[in-house]
Order: sequence, then structure tokens, then C-alpha cells
Amino acid sequence: MPLPTSFWVDEMVTAFVIHFGASHPSLAVAPQVTETIYYALPQAAEKLFGFSEVAYRIPSVLAVGIALFLIARLAARLIHPQAAWFATFACLSLSGFNYEAADARPYGLGTAVFAASLWFLVRWFDRRRWIDALFFAAGAAVLWRVHLIYWPCYAIFAAYAVWRLAERKTFVTWRMAALVFALAAVALVPVALRALALDREAGAHVIVPLPKLRDLRNSYHFNLVFICGAGAWLIGRIRRWPVDSAALRSIPTVALILGWWLWHPLVLFVYSWFTKNSVFVPRYLSLELPGTALAAALAAASFIPANSWRPLAAVLGMGVLLFAGHWKTLRPRHDNSNWKEAARQIESLNLSAATPVIYPSPFIEARPPAWRPDYSLPGFLYCHLLVYPVSGKPYLFPFDRSPEADAYAAELASALPSAGRFLIYGGDRNVWTWQNWFSKRDELAGWRSRRLGPFGDVEVVVFEKGSQ
Repeated sequence: MPLPTSFWVDEMVTAFVIHFGASHPSLAVAPQVTETIYYALPQAAEKLFGFSEVAYRIPSVLAVGIALFLIARLAARLIHPQAAWFATFACLSLSGFNYEAADARPYGLGTAVFAASLWFLVRWFDRRRWIDALFFAAGAAVLWRVHLIYWPCYAIFAAYAVWRLAERKTFVTWRMAALVFALAAVALVPVALRALALDREAGAHVIVPLPKLRDLRNSYHFNLVFICGAGAWLIGRIRRWPVDSAALRSIPTVALILGWWLWHPLVLFVYSWFTKNSVFVPRYLSLELPGTALAAALAAASFIPANSWRPLAAVLGMGVLLFAGHWKTLRPRHDNSNWKEAARQIESLNLSAATPVIYPSPFIEARPPAWRPDYSLPGFLYCHLLVYPVSGKPYLFPFDRSPEADAYAAELASALPSAGRFLIYGGDRNVWTWQNWFSKRDELAGWRSRRLGPFGDVEVVVFEKGSQ
């Protein structure tokens, strides 16, 4: 249901890259944006179905669907043959997992590639088939090319392989494992060099403050693991089910699941504090969500007999549908940023071509010298104007205030009274900053301002002369 709703700002970046190419000069200010193979998917979807929110999001729906299938297979292999549906519904209980399924960004694809890589890694150590080894190496080589933030995940591959080899319950040898991992490593050398080069300027793209310990704790979704484990234990005590901890006795299984669940957020937390460049962003952490679901299934595994997995999975599924469904609205929005409706409301004002519309950029990179009053459109810093265009005469403002921005605004303020009306349109905090600034100008004494929303975290403010 959220598929036709408004793009959020990064999804509009996807549209910009596809329409204008990764080599567009305005993208030089944010080179990390184009470092992904993901764009080929929505580009193909647009060729098939035309340009729309639904078309751009179809690849992520398919990718997360594939990931869900692979996660179910991993649950059946690692935890219990009947645990697949339980792990599936546990995944669907996580709002972040569902969010990435409807997001025109690389994170759904990343989840699918990581799940596929783990699936082939497990099959390889189970069966010693070279085709599985090659598919694992290919998946590992692709994962970092989906998003540069996925570098910590390679430790999970290595840890599982080491535990399986040390356990000596596989026909895969140390030499074979070294060869396959070396093959994947060689394929990743160009990506690693590029990532190191971009890391030098990471501070210019930080969008969130340094995380606190409670942020790390919240990222793990302990409540899901506790509810599933404690709920299965309680039902088992009531029904007097025997306890079977077979899944917990497999060290590689526990290492893989706990690594998938705990490792990625921990590394990004430590990296953020060590470098002072915070990358602790929910979408960057989305890769660990299936690990949370598998950890929940593992916590319940000791208390659920073989013939009760599916009934309990059905109970869990009904609970997820009941409590996680958006039952108060027919078409819930994909994201809190409703640029689509904001643009529609602006268009309903029937603005003349001369009506000033001030656009604070929603991108932190919009600062001098990258930003300037005569910034050329179309451009990355104002890519929302490509997707949801509006009438009026655009005046381009930076992400936040600066001496250059204040000087430009002061020059503009002297010309605004002759227009009789003007708008400020952008992210809510950016708009509030400039609304407050213009409200204090002597040139606009007696003017009044009003909000045109609400549009989530998008804001439109209309300034008009007091007599109107």
C-alpha cells in the first residue's frame, strides 16, 4: 500500500542519478552517492514500467522477497527444519525490514545479497560443492559494491568459516577456504581502494550526531528476541514440552546468528566514536535486522517441539499483522517526508511564474563553495525539483545559514515586498530557520506567514502582506 506514496529525499537522488547519470558535475560534491551498482535496477524498472514511485520501488520489493526466502531457508538449516515460517514472521515484525522493501534505495538489495552470500557459504561447508563456493565468492564480491557501509559484514563470513573448519565437521579444507576467500578479496581490492579514498572526506557528509549507548541498545531490538524466547518458554512450561537445545550446541550456528545480529551495529558504533564521523543511521543498520529475527527464532528453539513450530509461527504471524499493521489509514505513507503532497498543495495556489519560492536544500552538502546563489539547475542539491516540480521563480538557499547565505537573503529581502507573496519550501528545520529570519526583517514588517501542511518533515510556509 505505501508504494505509490511520496519519495523521500534519497529516493529522489535515485531518480536524479538515473535521469542525469553518475557523471553529472553536481554529484562531485557527494561522490559516495554514485558508489553502488543498485541504480541499474530502478533504471531497468523505469524502462519497463515508466517513471513512477511504484516502478522505482519494485526492485526493492523483489529483493527483500528473495531475502525473506533465503532467511527462511537459513532458519530451517541452522535452527530447525520447521523454523522457516517463524523466522519469516519475525522478520516482518520489524518495521525497518518492511521499510526497506518499499524503498528505492540500495538497502533491500544489500539484504538480499548478504543473505544469498551466507546461504551459499553454509551450503558450501555442508556439501563441499565448488558451485556453492563460487556463488559465495561472487556474492561477497558484490556486497560491498551495493553499499560502501557494508564493510564490517565480511568478518561474519570469516568467523563462520573458521568455526566450521575448527569444528572439523566439514569436508572443506583450510586450503580450499583460503583459495575462495582470497578470490573474493582480490575482487574487492578496487572497492576497498575507492572506499579508503572517500573516507578521507567522510566528515563533510555526516547527517546524525554521535550515537549514545542507548542508540546501540535500541538498534538490537531486544524486545523481539525476549518476546519470542520468553513466550516459547512460557507456552512450553504450560504444555510441558521437553527442552531441546540442539541448535544452541552448534557453535558455528550460534556464531553466525549472533554475528549477523550484533556485529554490524557494534562496529558502526565504534567507528563513529573513533573517527567522530557518525554513520549510525537506521538505514545503514538495516542489514542486521534479519539477524535479529533469526536470534529470536534461536531463543525460542529450545522450548518448541518439532510439531509445534508452525502453529506458533501462525500465532506470531497473526500478532504481527494485528499489531504492526497500519489499520488507521488505507494507504500509509512509505516515509514521513511527503514531498509529493507538498508540491501538489503549492500547485493548488496557482502561483505566477514571478512568485518567489525559496528552496533551502535538503542536503548537508549544500554549503559554500558547493552552494552558490546561481547554482545551476537541474542539480543534485535540489533534485526534489526534478521529481515534484512546482511553479514560481526559484531562489536557491543552502542547507543551513552562513555569512554568504545571510548576505544573499538580505539582498533578496529588499526585493520581496514588490512580489506581494512568497514561499519557503523544504525540510522542516531548514524552512523554520529562514521563516524566523525573514519574519524579523524590517522590509517585511506587517507581513504574516502561514503553514501549508502538514507534510511530515517537509514544510511549506507562505508569506503574504498583512492586507491580503
